[in-house]
Amino acid sequence: MELLWLISFVLVWTFLGANAAVFTLQNKCQDTIWPGTLSGGGSPLLNKGGFQLEPAESTTINAPKGWSGRFWARSGCKFDLSGMGNCSTGDCGMLQCNGAGGTPPASLAEFTLDSPLDFYDVSLVDGYNMPISIVPSGGSGNCSEVKCVSDLNKECPQDLAVAGGNGATVACKSACLAFNEPQYCCSGEYNNPQIIFSSPEHGGDSGGDLQKVAELFSPVATPA
Repeated sequence: MELLWLISFVLVWTFLGANAAVFTLQNKCQDTIWPGTLSGGGSPLLNKGGFQLEPAESTTINAPKGWSGRFWARSGCKFDLSGMGNCSTGDCGMLQCNGAGGTPPASLAEFTLDSPLDFYDVSLVDGYNMPISIVPSGGSGNCSEVKCVSDLNKECPQDLAVAGGNGATVACKSACLAFNEPQYCCSGEYNNPQIIFSSPEHGGDSGGDLQKVAELFSPVATPA
């Protein structure tokens, strides 16, 4: 049976799995977004790595069997006629990212297909810029919905906030990106799930907020 995936990124993506996959991306935001795609493990690049979607607009992308990679959405982009330019969030320096990843912070939808199961997750390991979810339909196995639909920019601690041109928070860094210390990057002695997260020395009493956001920024992988 074909497996349908509805990937909602405040854009909605649909993934069909069988011998290949079809991702349907729909922008459910009120503003224009610029989805980016990045393939991994030698998988072919999809849709030249990026494109534009107006509100309520959608597009479909075909992916071959065994594809792996990620999707993210960029915001506040301006490009010239040659396709070069910049975005407020998720930037790769051009309209068609062409193999370049998005600059954190950016919410991610990640897939590894046919390995031998299909694995997918919503990840905030690179921080957060907008809501995202994956909703599979059909197929077999534990194909559960994965989503982050809260606007974390409204709750982002000042130490992690990325401000747009108007001063409003447009993205929220991970604590690892903001401070680059082992306790936030799960490196060194902290590369152990048994070690309890300790409050940061940065920002004084903001430690509780940083811990809250760090816990939210933990990726969840789900097999299909």
